[in-house]
Amino acid sequence: MLTAQRELAEDLVQDAFVKLAGRFVHLRKPDALEAYLRRMIVNLFLSHLRRRKVERAYLEREGTGVGRGAVPPDVGERDEMWQALQQLPERQRAALVLRYYEDLSERDAAAVLRCSTAAVKSLVARGMETLRGTVGTVEER
Repeated sequence: MLTAQRELAEDLVQDAFVKLAGRFVHLRKPDALEAYLRRMIVNLFLSHLRRRKVERAYLEREGTGVGRGAVPPDVGERDEMWQALQQLPERQRAALVLRYYEDLSERDAAAVLRCSTAAVKSLVARGMETLRGTVGTVEER
C-alpha cells in the first residue's frame, strides 16, 4: 500500500531482507526486528522516491521529458479507495498505511517516520480529509 505498485513493494522488501541479513548479527534488540525491518522498508521507499525525482529532473533538462500524467501499468484491478490513496502525498500515504494497514500506534508510526506524534496525527487527519473528499466526489458521479 505504501508504494502503490506491487512489484516495487516486493523489490523493496527483498532489498530490506538482504540488508537485514548482513546486519542481523549487530542487532542490539532481537525483539525490535519487525520495527527495524519496517523502518528499513520505509527508508528504501523514500530513497526510491528521491532517485526517481532526480531521474525526472535529469530527463526534463535533457529534453526527453517524462509524461506527467503517465500512470505505470497495473496488472490488478484497483478499487476506488486504492486509487484515492495513490493520489496522496507520500508522507500522508505512509502515515495512513502505518496507522491503519500496519495497525501501529501513533507513537510507533511517529518513530518509523521519524517525526512527532502530533505530526503523525496531522498527516493522518489531512490524508483522511483528502480521501473523504476524493471518494465523495467519485460517489457523486
